[in-house]
Amino acid sequence: MPSAPIYPGVYIEETPGGVRAIAGVATAVTAFVGSALRGPLDSSVDAPVRVQGFSGFVQVFGGLAHAHPMSYAIEQFFQNGGAEALVVRVANAGAAATGAADTLNLAAATPGAWGNNLRVRVDHLTRPEMGNEQLFNLSVRDTDTGATERFMNVSVLDTHSRFVGTVLDYESQLVRLVAPAPADKPDATPDATDTEEGVDPLTVTPGSLAFNADGDDGATITDAQVSDPALKAAQQGLWALARADMFNLLCVPPFALDDTGDVGAQTRSAAADYARARRALYLVDPLIAWEEPADLLSGAASVDSATWGLERSENAALYFPRLRSPDALQQGALAAFAPCGAVAGVYARTDAQRGVWKAPAGTDASLTGVAELTVRLTDAQNGLLNPAGVNCLRAFPQIGRVVWGARTLRGSDALASEWKYVPVRRLALYIEESLLRGTQWVVFEPNDEPLWAQIRLCLDAFMHDLFVQGAFQGRSPREAYFVMCDRETTTHNDVDLGVVNLLVGFAPLKPAEFVVIRLQQRAGQCAA
Repeated sequence: MPSAPIYPGVYIEETPGGVRAIAGVATAVTAFVGSALRGPLDSSVDAPVRVQGFSGFVQVFGGLAHAHPMSYAIEQFFQNGGAEALVVRVANAGAAATGAADTLNLAAATPGAWGNNLRVRVDHLTRPEMGNEQLFNLSVRDTDTGATERFMNVSVLDTHSRFVGTVLDYESQLVRLVAPAPADKPDATPDATDTEEGVDPLTVTPGSLAFNADGDDGATITDAQVSDPALKAAQQGLWALARADMFNLLCVPPFALDDTGDVGAQTRSAAADYARARRALYLVDPLIAWEEPADLLSGAASVDSATWGLERSENAALYFPRLRSPDALQQGALAAFAPCGAVAGVYARTDAQRGVWKAPAGTDASLTGVAELTVRLTDAQNGLLNPAGVNCLRAFPQIGRVVWGARTLRGSDALASEWKYVPVRRLALYIEESLLRGTQWVVFEPNDEPLWAQIRLCLDAFMHDLFVQGAFQGRSPREAYFVMCDRETTTHNDVDLGVVNLLVGFAPLKPAEFVVIRLQQRAGQCAA
């Protein structure tokens, strides 16, 4: 309310301008669900984990491993231009390595054989105790990676402000206290006595408090650990992503690198449904057994068969064939991998360079780090797959390996869907998510024309910015998009029910799949 004037003079008041800018959301945050060497499991409150580079993945999840194909998919994602990934680690049983039972009852922070490399040492070079504090210092080292942690002046007393169990829960990436702490502080490690002032407290001798070799990676994961419906309520498996604010692309790499590793129909279907619910796009990998276009289009395991288990969703895109890339764990020998990670990286790179409305395909959509493809498709074979809504990966002379398709699974010519093309669908999802987040301020505002005018102003500014960037067809904003929020969209009954309706339309750019060049021979003209 303006202040009441009490003396002659000039009064200045600031009033809101009525414009609330809508910021566009990120477009290429990619979620990965699969197994890894280490790291928080899907049941952890820390899952999913956001990583912004392969080094970040290595630090948390342990890097490349043949038993964990997700590690290769994430490496290829960052190689091809990916910038931000959300990682959900799932495991099929497995166990955390445990420490010596007569010391502190420690265990590795997460299940896996990685914990067998842990060593701990205890010393009593603490600050002077104030009473019976039972203080000691604890050092932990992963002898495989060299990661070392040091916890000073911790206590076995659960009433102490530096109780070792609480300190490890909040500060350690390596170990946890899994049983009641002993009544008395543990003895100093033989090479870390009070008299050894010159000993490096982080040195770990081979025999000093080695962990038991009982850490276990568990069996290869299956659909049961990723997409069993029972996991949904507990927010585990695929649904651990419910704890993530937002993601745009979803990858579920194969469960193993051999012929048994295909993601099952249950997981494909659940992933497509969840991607639709979260306004994301699921990147579908081909089956390992697919070696020819005919394998995709007919037979018991074809894209349209009952055993495929995935409906033709507008929020899913299938890529074929698989990739052959150098395997760092086999001295650079070529190995076959699923394409989802590399393709997701191409999406991210294209978004950064051109925008989400540009198809992530073409001569610029090169597959970095890919030496060859498992199937070298011809133009004729490409012509069979493209109308069926299958995106081809091609190898061309001079150009190299590229993504050569941009259709959703609804992109089959027979379906005639408005969501035929990946960039059209992704642009719509981008607009939906941006407007959803950018109009939260509307809730509980007076539902009348002043509010509708503000909404139109905000939405028009957002859409006009996209138009200026070239996201829509049309020579003018009138031709490119429209925004409606008035008595036509929100009736008197809607107002009584507390509803305000916004209608936004846009003319999307569609990729030029077929470039037709017409040549005409012109007869020679005789001089007059």
